[in-house]
Amino acid sequence: QVQLVESGGGLVQPGGSLRLSCAASGFTFNNYYMSWVRQAPGKGLEWVSNISRNSGSTYYADSVKGRFTISRDNAKNTLYLQMNNLKPEDTALYYCARGSGGTGIRGQGTQVTVSS
Repeated sequence: QVQLVESGGGLVQPGGSLRLSCAASGFTFNNYYMSWVRQAPGKGLEWVSNISRNSGSTYYADSVKGRFTISRDNAKNTLYLQMNNLKPEDTALYYCARGSGGTGIRGQGTQVTVSS
């Protein structure tokens, strides 16, 4: 069955960095665009970024552009999100999702909390 497992979240101070990972299984990973989405407390789901099948194209929400970098390793069936210069407003549960829009199958999420 399709499975996505996120990891790498945690508590970090403003200005800090984290690297999220998403291990995929149960489908042909390199056949799909992949996305990161997030949900802040009390808010709806927000699309963050996506990456094409061969990593040739990447897209970012304006709120994270220049600070976050999405990447993937198709040999390892793993998606990544490098997050730098984190801000308190980045606090959210982060999910990886199959597909470009972030509305496909998602994992259970990993919590990112940015606070001093």
